Amino acid sequence: MGQAATQPSTNWHLKENARDHHTSKFSSKELIVRRGQAFIVTFNGTEQPEQNLTFIAETGPKPSKLAKTQATFGISSTVSKESWSAVLQSTSSNSVSISIYSPPNAVIGRYKLSVQSTSSDSSSPASLGTFVLLFNPWSSGDDVFMPNKAECEEYVLEEFGIIFAGNKNHINSFGWNFGQFQGDILNICLSMLDRSLNYRQDPATDLSHRNDPKYLGRVLSAMVNANDDQGVLLGNWSGNYAGGKSPSSWTGSGEILQNWKKSGFKPVRYGQCWVFAAVLTTVLRCLGIPTRTITNFSSAHDADGNLRVDEFYDAYGNHLDRAADSVWNFHVWNESWFSRSDLGPSYSGWQVLDATPQEESGGIYQCGPASRNAIKEGDVDLDYDCPFVFAEVNADCMYWNYDSATGKKTLIFSKSTIIGQFISTKAVGRDDRVDVTNDYKYEEGSTKERDIFKKARKKLGLEDKFDPTAPTPQEIDQKPDISGKFRVAGPLEVGKDLSLILVLANLQSDAKTVHVNMTAWSTVYTRRPVHEIWKDSIPVILSPKEEKQFPIKIPYPEYHQQLTTDNTIQVTALCHVEGGIQVLVQRDITLDNPAIDIQVLGEAKVNKEVDVEVIFTNPIDMELMDCVLQVEGNDLLRGILEIDVPPLKASEKSSTKFKLIPFETGPKHLLVNFSCDKFAAIKTFKMVNVID
Repeated sequence: MGQAATQPSTNWHLKENARDHHTSKFSSKELIVRRGQAFIVTFNGTEQPEQNLTFIAETGPKPSKLAKTQATFGISSTVSKESWSAVLQSTSSNSVSISIYSPPNAVIGRYKLSVQSTSSDSSSPASLGTFVLLFNPWSSGDDVFMPNKAECEEYVLEEFGIIFAGNKNHINSFGWNFGQFQGDILNICLSMLDRSLNYRQDPATDLSHRNDPKYLGRVLSAMVNANDDQGVLLGNWSGNYAGGKSPSSWTGSGEILQNWKKSGFKPVRYGQCWVFAAVLTTVLRCLGIPTRTITNFSSAHDADGNLRVDEFYDAYGNHLDRAADSVWNFHVWNESWFSRSDLGPSYSGWQVLDATPQEESGGIYQCGPASRNAIKEGDVDLDYDCPFVFAEVNADCMYWNYDSATGKKTLIFSKSTIIGQFISTKAVGRDDRVDVTNDYKYEEGSTKERDIFKKARKKLGLEDKFDPTAPTPQEIDQKPDISGKFRVAGPLEVGKDLSLILVLANLQSDAKTVHVNMTAWSTVYTRRPVHEIWKDSIPVILSPKEEKQFPIKIPYPEYHQQLTTDNTIQVTALCHVEGGIQVLVQRDITLDNPAIDIQVLGEAKVNKEVDVEVIFTNPIDMELMDCVLQVEGNDLLRGILEIDVPPLKASEKSSTKFKLIPFETGPKHLLVNFSCDKFAAIKTFKMVNVID
């Protein structure tokens, strides 16, 4: 290494280092390693390396020791756990092998590694090249350390996920391809950090905080939505997705992140909660932070921070879109696993992050990390955004009748047990649902749960504050004379007539005269009404203690053009009882799409063609046009396969065949999405076991 410090040829031992660092799934020619763990590098060497070599590892545009973005270190006899260090492994006449160790709290990102020889005349260091440093959940010194190895596999290395949706009466699910190790995804994730508002305002400070998972989690929760910072995805809850892709049509994060980069980082159209959450899962798993998606059914969006959600209905039973508060059929957010040195060990573990732009936090649309333990214990005064997340799973619900002519609102009823049900995530190592509701709150209706709710109200100063919008105790205590419910009386499938029964019961021992106004609206999954489908009014006389049933039928031709891609319908009956209080009966219905079937015809072997057949039968009496089949699956095919399917006549069966050439062994998931003019996104997935 005499003269002008020639470029040494570097052997990064890509295969061995990747195996040791759990980074073999990345398809990169660059070294990718995890912090707090040694990696080997060999380069053409020098005499007496232990005396003569100094290494420089640096990241970012202006590296500095102070900001922890530059480290200078020589060769020592043993590894230092606190700082960057190098230990000599072996030397030969023309090369030297060094084991380099980064501290477990090192800044993550792309580093340049240089070496300087003190024995040479040249004072400029020679570059060995670049490598990428990630978080290390396998290392006990790391903030993201996860002791359970099966959980590390699932929450960092698994590229397939299952997202739960539907509603509390009818949970459904679909597969998602996180694809965090695909092609260019790591580079896109790193460029996301460099496009954040924090980086643009102060690059040096931003970089120095990139060792901290709670900082990066918060920054990335802002960057996944397009609000404020030209981030990845533009949200759209209107039911009209012209000018972009309907949120339900995506099957993986890869296409979204690639499109964002290809367009010169213009926001991708369109996302809804599960898309934001799935993309954030991809980015955090890619960077090494254990992350999963969580679905909360009957999820409150408490816009005014009073732990109460108000919903308004007119006299005809129409759900009015006039309040900032809402209750979503479901909402999907993330949990990431890391320690909370800022709050103390009892708040470490799973942390809630939410990239869906719902409310501003610190002036921009970001949410979290909120410690899940803090939510369960009602510690809503702790960083970050605990009151909002607490309300999502705990808010009380108030239903009001609103008279637009007078502006008068009358409480119909209030409920404290509706919000936050069947909180769900995918099981570790299995394609099953796991219920985590008990990790968010004590048992609904228990004294402990009510005590925690009071504690949260007190911490937010709501106990002592007069709230002019709150109902009076008299309104809350009033008892209705009748009860009602909607029962399902037929299949809940798109393409079939919707059959329900309204059941009304007189709770009193004298007869009641009731006027019932009924409506059905198509909605998006946030329960925002989009199109009226049906309405009817009936007079009812109920004898003492009598129960009556009223069948309701909404034929498919009456609802199919009004349906949104969420396949959701809200049916409401507002019962005006003479001489008594009004009674609201309501049901949110999610219709299932027809089934689609995948058959793998033969054994799936690495680098060998295998045929796949997708079978779909048109279940309705109309022709299906514009039929498209989309297929994706990691290690089974590269990119996304799109196949145009010929139009399908009524009841006609279609069979579409294509070939796969798998390129990795093990259990892989194939995701299929069929869409046409009558059905939005008919999705299914199949596990394919690839053998040698």
